[in-house]
Amino acid sequence: MDFALTEDQRAIQDAARAFSDAELAPHSAEWDETKHFPVDVMRRAAETGFAAIYAGEQHGGMALGRVEAALIFEELSRGDVSTAAFISIHNMATWMIDGFGSDDLRGRYVPRLATMELIASYCLTEPGSGSDAAAMRTTARLDGDHYVLNGSKAFISGAGTSDIYVVMARTGEAGPKGISAFVVEKDTPGLSFGAQEKKMGWNSQPTAIVQFDDCRVPVTNLLGKEGDGFRYAMMGLDGGRLNIAACSLGGARLALETAQAYVATRKQFGKALNEFQNTQFKLADMATALEAARLMVLRGAWAIDTGHPEKTKWCAMAKRMATDACFQIADEALQLHGGYGYLKDYPLERIVRDLRVHRILEGTNEIMRVITAREMMRQ
Repeated sequence: MDFALTEDQRAIQDAARAFSDAELAPHSAEWDETKHFPVDVMRRAAETGFAAIYAGEQHGGMALGRVEAALIFEELSRGDVSTAAFISIHNMATWMIDGFGSDDLRGRYVPRLATMELIASYCLTEPGSGSDAAAMRTTARLDGDHYVLNGSKAFISGAGTSDIYVVMARTGEAGPKGISAFVVEKDTPGLSFGAQEKKMGWNSQPTAIVQFDDCRVPVTNLLGKEGDGFRYAMMGLDGGRLNIAACSLGGARLALETAQAYVATRKQFGKALNEFQNTQFKLADMATALEAARLMVLRGAWAIDTGHPEKTKWCAMAKRMATDACFQIADEALQLHGGYGYLKDYPLERIVRDLRVHRILEGTNEIMRVITAREMMRQ
C-alpha cells in the first residue's frame, strides 16, 4: 500500500494548481456575482489538457486515469468550484463520445471537444425523473436514417451555450434496457432551451431545460448500440460522482485554509481565536474530515482505474461521504468567521452555496446510500 503520488501525478497536480491560482481564483467572486460563463478561460484550461483528461490520445485526449482526474479537479475547484464542476461535466460527455462512439463520431467531435472549440453538456435528468433515471420519458423513434427525439431534460449545465449534447432517450422497452445515447448538435432543428434557472450557487455556469420537439438526429449519431445508453450513463456516473466529490474537496480546502488564517488574527476576549481549545478542536476535526474524504475519493478513483468489481459501491460511498463532509467543513469555516462569514467580502458564503448542490447532483446522497446498500446485499 503506497499513498505517495508518482512524479507524473505531482507534476499534473502542480499544473492544475498553477492554472487555478492564476486563472480561476482571481475571478471566482466576480463570475458568481455577474453569472458569467468563462468560456475563454475554460478554453485556456483545455490548452493544458483539462478538457479531455481521460479521453484517448488518438484524438487529442490526455489518456489519464481517474486518480489524476481527482487531483486535477480538487485543484481547479479550490480556485472556483462552479467552473471546475462544469469542466468535469464536459469531460464526462467527451469521454462518452470517445469511449462509445463510432470512429466517425470520435474523429468528428473529440478533437474539437479536447480543445473546447466545442463545449459539451450531459443530458440525463428529466423534469419528472430525477433519481429514477430509468423512468425517463424522452423518446427517440427511428425514422429512416434519423431518430426523432421528443421530450425534455432538466437542470442541464451549459444548456443554450454548449455546442454538443449527449442525450439519453428511450428507443425501446420500459426500464433501463430501452434507453439509448445520442450526440445532438446545438443547431439541430427541434432542439430548444428554456429560460436560465435562478440558482442558489453554481452561478458561473448556465442551467436550463433542454427541449426536443421532433428533433431529427442522424442514425450515425447513436452512441454504441440501441439499448446500451443507460449502461453507458451509469459507467459515466461512477466517474462523474468522483469528479463532483473532488470538486467538493477543493472548495472545502479553501474554506479550511481561509478559516485557519482568519482565526490566527481575529481576537476575542484578549486572545486570538486559535488560542481557544474549542477553535483548535474544530480545525482538527475539519482537517481530519477533509483528509478522510480525500482518501475515499482516491480509493474510488483507483477502483475505476483498476476495474475493481466493487468500483460502483466505492464511488457511491466516496461521493456521499465527501460531499456531506466537505459541505459541513465549509459551513464550520463560515461559522468560525461569525458575521463576517455571511458577507461576500469572504469566499465562505459562496463556497457553501456552491457545495450544497453536490449533495444532490450525479445522484442524490440518499441514492448513494441505496446503491451502497444494494451492492452490499449482493455480496
